Amino acid sequence: MTDTMRGGTPDPLTEQSTAQLVKLASEQISRLVRDELKLATKELTDKGKHAGIGAGLFGGGGLLALYGLAGLLTTIVLLLGLVMPYWASSLLVTLVVLAVAGVLALLGRNQVKQAVPPTPESTVDSVKADIETVTEAVRDRGRP
Repeated sequence: MTDTMRGGTPDPLTEQSTAQLVKLASEQISRLVRDELKLATKELTDKGKHAGIGAGLFGGGGLLALYGLAGLLTTIVLLLGLVMPYWASSLLVTLVVLAVAGVLALLGRNQVKQAVPPTPESTVDSVKADIETVTEAVRDRGRP
């Protein structure tokens, strides 16, 4: 069996000229890039939807927690008011809350600096696999 025959039928790729093969490869690569871009867009859209829903739920929980914290702080101020003037107990609680808020803000800022932008990971892996497949096919085509 010759290189131009596979399974008794002519191999259409070996029958075509180099120009035709380059044109075919160009068309296939263009289609592949378009498909990968569609996949990346869909993946980022899905991630964005989940992030939006999660942020909304997180915000709602945070708002309710804020009201609960306000009630707790009021209780602490009233309890401290039994042993010191109410203005002093209110000032003390305010200073403690502001100190904790400052520490949390600094820790949050450090975490945001370490964050990386979201990437369409499965699409990146798919593109790498596509590139590897094309590279291997080109290498195999050049072998006798």
